[in-house]
Amino acid sequence: MQRVVDNVLAVTKESVKTFTYESLNNIVRFINGLSAILLALLPGKANILEGIQGWELRPTFRGPRFPRWMENGVSSFNQYIHELAVDSDVSSLEYSSGEEYDDVYDYPDTPSSTSSRASSRASFTDYSRHHMDWIQYILLWILVPVKFLLGIPFCLFRLVYSAVSKPRSVSGNQHSAEQSHLHARVQSLKDQIIHRTTDRRRGIIEDLHLGMEIFIEAVFDFVHKAVYLLLSPSEAFGKLFRLFSSHERGIEDDDNVVENATIYTATLGENDRTPTERNTDFRQSFSTDARTCQDVITELGYPYEAIHVITADGYVLLLERIPRRDARKAVYLQHGVFDSSMGWVSNGVVGSPAFAAYDQGYDVFLGNFRGLVSREHVNKNISSREYWRYSINEHGTEDIPAMVDKIHQVKTAELKLSNPEIEEENNDNQLYKLCAISHSLGGASMLMYIITRRIAEKPHRLSRLILLSPAGFHHDSNVVFSMAERVIFFLAPILSRIFPAFYIPTRFFRMLVNKLARDLQNLPAVGGLVQTLFGYVLGGDSSNWVGVLGTPHYNVNDMPGVSFYVGLHLAQIKRTRRFRMFDYGSASANMKVYGSPEPLDIGEHYWLIDIPVDLVAGQKDKVIRPSMVKRHYKLMKEVGVDVSFNEFEYAHLDFTFSHHEELLSYVMSRLLLVKTNPKLEVNKRSLRLRKKGQVSATG
Repeated sequence: MQRVVDNVLAVTKESVKTFTYESLNNIVRFINGLSAILLALLPGKANILEGIQGWELRPTFRGPRFPRWMENGVSSFNQYIHELAVDSDVSSLEYSSGEEYDDVYDYPDTPSSTSSRASSRASFTDYSRHHMDWIQYILLWILVPVKFLLGIPFCLFRLVYSAVSKPRSVSGNQHSAEQSHLHARVQSLKDQIIHRTTDRRRGIIEDLHLGMEIFIEAVFDFVHKAVYLLLSPSEAFGKLFRLFSSHERGIEDDDNVVENATIYTATLGENDRTPTERNTDFRQSFSTDARTCQDVITELGYPYEAIHVITADGYVLLLERIPRRDARKAVYLQHGVFDSSMGWVSNGVVGSPAFAAYDQGYDVFLGNFRGLVSREHVNKNISSREYWRYSINEHGTEDIPAMVDKIHQVKTAELKLSNPEIEEENNDNQLYKLCAISHSLGGASMLMYIITRRIAEKPHRLSRLILLSPAGFHHDSNVVFSMAERVIFFLAPILSRIFPAFYIPTRFFRMLVNKLARDLQNLPAVGGLVQTLFGYVLGGDSSNWVGVLGTPHYNVNDMPGVSFYVGLHLAQIKRTRRFRMFDYGSASANMKVYGSPEPLDIGEHYWLIDIPVDLVAGQKDKVIRPSMVKRHYKLMKEVGVDVSFNEFEYAHLDFTFSHHEELLSYVMSRLLLVKTNPKLEVNKRSLRLRKKGQVSATG
């Protein structure tokens, strides 16, 4: 009888699983098909599915040959990787995270005076005094219940996940400590191998499949035990009695194991190459992509170094590096809005500007602006409102000076260490050449940095500037940006109190976005529809906005955000049609910061730029149109700046997140125009000959 019941339950369980799986799959197919119909009806979008099939959220190495910029020099490891990808048609590669690097905090020289920073903070405070508190309270009464309701799914997810993890931890505790540890290490090795060869991220649909399977298994397990109890009550009660009596002695230890369930993973440290154990909480695993820039660089075989830099106003910035310590030419790459250093390495070996520059012999530095959800600051108790109180001014006068000064400090020390008899630098000469490549908001911040340093009569230490679709002028834009400018400008007193920054607010929603990006990759028509809607909202820009949402820097734990005052600063620039520093709202507040009733006009001071500038625009860029990049070019050309202008048929994000050989070839050609100092090269050769003469004399 028991066997018959088991067979019936097993058949019924599998039937229920099949029915639920097929029902969910049919719903997904219906949504994907409906999206395809909508795409076919939208004007000019019927052929978008032809390109969607090739969407990939991870770096790719597919290609028939090396790009032109790699023909003259590339490491044998990367050549092997490229040939392997071509031969085996490998389309993507997954990276596993390594150990966290050691935190080394360095205090650079102050780029601006204490009095100016204090007046800037005071001006922000004055700007906020006119806020309408009663409207804020009304909106808070509306938003608090909404936030509570949206948090319910996250709580349910945590409850379900903790319920699933408890049986695993309890069953693992039944073995001895030594056997459990050995099994965990073997399993960890298997997981790392699988992690390198497959994409372990799950989308929402895959999570629904898994959740339904867990629920069905739990229900039928309960039914099976209930039927077993009814068919043989005496034997069932005997087993229950033995179970509780044997479990009573170790119940306290088991509870502790459940609450602190951990697994062991073998990783390699940066300095110590022996495997080390790292505890990972089951509750921290959401099956999402949480790779860092370090993971991408090291897994591709390149060296990596992380430097923490503290700005003069206390923000902790991450300056990442692909080091060539003896190189006399360096390049500093600075990202734009809602971006990070990940953008410069996201296209793999043959498609990323950072790797292209390194293979051409450059020491590569990747800058990261302030503005992380984790709020990295020397003041660990800084409030959210205080942390996000900055504009583009701080990017150009605090962040970039701190990172450039750190680069100068590191490069000078390393070059002198490798060449002890090298001559000291003078005011007109430094031991290396530093070029900068900036995108979008990073370009505007870099121009502000050079102008303010020149006004302050301080060295900016740059030899060439390459600006990819730089911000700074925005009056030629679409209707959506014009409406956003009006809303931000007129409702700033209210919005600044409610939204101190723009970012995905909670871990649950960041996890949701990461998983949705995975689903949009698996459902071409749905992904194409979302991509099309993004393009409509952004004035027709054809960048891969959906693909960017799946990049690892938008992960559960952290993401780059944008301060409200950065948005307000951009709205001021668009409204005034001038590239100016932040307007604090009154003549007295501006006087405290700038010494004049009006903010400093950066565009009117382009005559101070004393290095070559290369401007690059995108013909399909609807975020910063080519006419706005030409505005920079016209102003620079009128005052005699050595400036060039070029256009490519790209959208706004194609400059960083897409693989375009033509663009990389152009950028590398502009970098190669900067030559190292001949005097330093002569000194180096003479030092080598002197050492050779000393060796021969001693012989």
